[in-house]
Amino acid sequence: MEVLRVHIKGWTASFRYPNFISGYQPTLPVPPLSTVFGILQCVKGEYVTLENTEVGYFFKSSGRCVDLEHIYEVDEKFFGKSNICRREILFEPEMYLYIKDVKFEEYFKEPRHQILLGRSQDLAYIESIRKVELTKAEEPVLFGGTTVPFPNKGAFGFVLALPSCFTEDIPREVVDVKPFYIVDEFRKCKIDGVYYDEELNIGVYMHGKH
Repeated sequence: MEVLRVHIKGWTASFRYPNFISGYQPTLPVPPLSTVFGILQCVKGEYVTLENTEVGYFFKSSGRCVDLEHIYEVDEKFFGKSNICRREILFEPEMYLYIKDVKFEEYFKEPRHQILLGRSQDLAYIESIRKVELTKAEEPVLFGGTTVPFPNKGAFGFVLALPSCFTEDIPREVVDVKPFYIVDEFRKCKIDGVYYDEELNIGVYMHGKH
């Protein structure tokens, strides 16, 4: 299967746990699917969902740390107060993004908006864009740094309910919340629906209308 492979890098990343609203802000170890579709929407400048294209990815970083963040909390009457919170941050993140709709090549070459890996300050840039061939993984392959819908034979990691995307209207609302395996570690395994990138020696789960 021919797909577009986009290598994205950044300096910091942070992916919020949906159940943490105030206080200490930990980060998910990998971006949720909604973040991936947020990137596709940024570069195209239009609303993109699983209805439009299949997508796969894997993510890694050099490490994580905790920083103090000065935030401003504003209510509906625009009265606000400042606060300090401890936020967990991923350092030197990078993600390989696989898109079945290869027409996205022109969007990534001239993106409409800035690419982010999490919050508005987590700026990212495109390292490379190229078309590659993925083959169906018939044998165990190295796999990790991603999410897989639950349940799935052979998948591993802790399970968390996450949205697949958000609506395009304001205020934005979550869409299609369902459980996902958060596959942080990389290990050799065989999982249903995984393809193989021979050049990078990595397995890729393609999210789509299965």
